[in-house]
Amino acid sequence: MSLAVLYSRALAGLDAPLVTVEAHLGNGLPSFTIVGLPEAEVKEAKDRVRAALLNARFEFPARRITVNLAPADLPKESGRFDLPIALGILAASGQIPGERLRQLEFAGELALTGELRPVRGALAMALAVARDSREFILPQANAPEAALAQGARVYAAPALLDVCAHLAGETSLAPAMPAAVQALAPYADLTDIKGQAQARRALEIAAAGAHSLLMVGPPGTGKTMLAQRLPGILPPMTEVEALESAAVQSIGKRGFDVSLWKQRPYRAPHHTASAVALVGGGSNPRPGEISLAMHGVLFLDELPEFERKVLEVLREPLESGRITISRAANQADFPARFQLVAAMNPCPCGFLGHHNSRCRCTPDQLARYRGRISGPLLDRIDLQIEVPALPENDLLGKAAGESSGVVRDRVSAARGRALSRQDKPNAQLAAREIDRHCAPDDKGATLLKQAIARLGLSARAYHRILRVARTIADLDSAEKVLSGHVAEAIQYRRFERAA
Repeated sequence: MSLAVLYSRALAGLDAPLVTVEAHLGNGLPSFTIVGLPEAEVKEAKDRVRAALLNARFEFPARRITVNLAPADLPKESGRFDLPIALGILAASGQIPGERLRQLEFAGELALTGELRPVRGALAMALAVARDSREFILPQANAPEAALAQGARVYAAPALLDVCAHLAGETSLAPAMPAAVQALAPYADLTDIKGQAQARRALEIAAAGAHSLLMVGPPGTGKTMLAQRLPGILPPMTEVEALESAAVQSIGKRGFDVSLWKQRPYRAPHHTASAVALVGGGSNPRPGEISLAMHGVLFLDELPEFERKVLEVLREPLESGRITISRAANQADFPARFQLVAAMNPCPCGFLGHHNSRCRCTPDQLARYRGRISGPLLDRIDLQIEVPALPENDLLGKAAGESSGVVRDRVSAARGRALSRQDKPNAQLAAREIDRHCAPDDKGATLLKQAIARLGLSARAYHRILRVARTIADLDSAEKVLSGHVAEAIQYRRFERAA
C-alpha cells in the first residue's frame, strides 16, 4: 500500500474543520513534500517527523513522499499535524496496519525523540470529533482538557510508539478521563471593602443582571478592589457556560488550565493593550481579551488612558456578544459574552470632588480628559457610579460589610428569576423583550419620561435603565417594575449626566 488516508483537525475560530491527511509514496528521487496550504510550522514537520521516525526505530522511506492536507484552501498551522503525517507515512510504507485509521482522528506535535508534545485547541477539536462519532488520539498532556467534551472518546498517548502499538493491537491506550473536580480557588471577598455602600450595591446589581459597570473616583477609593470581587459574587457557572469559556481559552495562546474548570475568568489588560490584543486577530485569528473573558469579567482600569480607537472596538461586542475578525484570506467568529467593568479618575489629577479639595485641573483639561471616552461607548455602559474618597474617620471606623457568599446567594436568586422568566440575564434582553418583561408601573413610566426630557437620555439609555430596573426588581423579589426601581436605575447614569 503506497497511499494512506487519515484524519486530523484544523482551527478556524472556535470551529475545528476536518482535515484529511493523505500520504503517498511514489517512485523517483527521495524527497518529502507537504502540500495543502501549510504554514511555516507545518512545513517544518518534515524534519521533526523524519527524526522522530528514525529515533523510534522505524524506517524512513527513501522514496518520493507527498503529504496532502485537504481541503487545500484551508490554512494549516501549528505542529498538531506531526502525528498524523508520521502515521500516514508509516501506514503507506506498510510498517503499521492502516485498517483502523479511518475510524480515528489524530493531533499532536512530535519531539525529535518521538514523544508527543501538547497542542493548542484540544477541547475545540474534541468537540468537533465527538460530533463526527470518531475516536480521538492526542498527547497525554492534552487529554484531561479534551475529555471535558461531552461524548468524546479520547485516548491519551505519551509517544509515537504507543500510538503505533495501539493501532497494531499490541497494547491499548488508556481512555482519557476528565480531571477530578477540585474545589474552586477562593475569590477575593467583599468583607475587605470598607464603606462604599453605593458601590457595593451597584456591584450586586451588575452581578445579578450581567450589566456593565463604570466606576469613577479618586485614586485609592477601592475601584480595583471592587472589580476584583465581582467574580466572587457571580452565580456559579453552568456546564454549558464552563464548556464555552474553556473552549475559547483552549484556542488561546496559553491554552486552558483544567484546574480552573468552572471558575469565571477575570481579565485585566493594561491600558497599553492594542485593539488586536483586546478583540483578537492575527494572520490566523486568535481570540482577544474580550473573548478570553467569556462568561467572566473584563476589567479596564484607567479607562481614558486606553487609545480611543481601542475602546471603540468594544461597542459592537457589548451589544451583540460576538466579534467577527476578517482577514484577506479567512474570517473567524468568536463569542464575546463578557461583563465589562471599567474604572477611571474623575479628572487628570484624580482629585476632583475629593473632600480635601486638592484638584487644580482647569475646565478645559477636564473636558479633554472625559472626551477620551466617546458618547456612544459611554451610552452602552449600564451602570455609571461615583466611588468617593471616604473621610479618614469613616474609613477607620467602618465595620466589615456582608461577605461575598451572602451577596452571591441574593445574586443567584435574582439571576434565577430572570432565567426562569426569559431564559437569559436582563442585560441581554432585546428591545421587543424589554416591553414584555421590563414595563414599569404608571408612576415609574412617568418618572422615566421626565428623566429622558431633563437629562437628554438616548433611546439606548432608556432601554438600559429599564433593564437595570428589572434587575433591581428581581433583587427585591418583585413581579412588577415599580417607580422606586426606576428611580434607583436612573441614579446609576450619574457620570453620563455630569459628562
